[in-house]
Amino acid sequence: MNLDGLRVAITGGARDTGRLLAEAFAERGAQIFLSARDLAAAEHVADAINQRGPGRAHAFRCDLAVADSVRAFAAALAGRTTYLDVLINNGAAYVEGDDLGDVSDDKIESVMAAGGTGTVLLTKHLLPLLRASSRPDIVNMISACGEVGHRRSGAHPTFYAAKHAHAGLAEILSHRLRPEGIRVISLFPPDFVQDGPRQVNSDLTARSVVDCVLFAVSQPRDCFIREVHFEQVQRPHP
Repeated sequence: MNLDGLRVAITGGARDTGRLLAEAFAERGAQIFLSARDLAAAEHVADAINQRGPGRAHAFRCDLAVADSVRAFAAALAGRTTYLDVLINNGAAYVEGDDLGDVSDDKIESVMAAGGTGTVLLTKHLLPLLRASSRPDIVNMISACGEVGHRRSGAHPTFYAAKHAHAGLAEILSHRLRPEGIRVISLFPPDFVQDGPRQVNSDLTARSVVDCVLFAVSQPRDCFIREVHFEQVQRPHP
């Protein structure tokens, strides 16, 4: 799979699935713009990618829960590139808990701001760069928690609410941006592990989720894969 020269922005790119996404695209020749709340962590990942190649990476700070930080990241990107081929809305704060009272008000506000408002604002401010691309894609790393009727995760209700907000944004954007040739691709994985055997009776792994993103983005432009849903084979962890 050759993605040479593709310009890709990834939020939450300093660790876990976001880092795997950045590395996977860079290994295929893409130019990566990765962001994280911790700039030093983002720079560490970008440095590692640049040492390996063939793609190059640039690090930025972006706290999706803070509107000014989102706008600053979008402005910095616009100062670095005239177009963007892929935006991967990956950044989100996960929080566990059965009862609303299990987490503080501040945490609830932060999770909702990052997963809802911050994602909307970043997509809005990066749309001009995407519209300047000849093959624009918006990839949304949502969660099965954003599916109607899903109850199998131990995530806090706030995480469910934030993911439903993200899913609602993706659904309407897919409809409204399709006439412009902008593909909006959303993934709804259940709770998954970062590492593990990629076998039929095992938990879904992050690398399998990343492979799904690569597959969808690499399809010809007549192929609009709107949503990717996963069968949850394993029982949710206690």
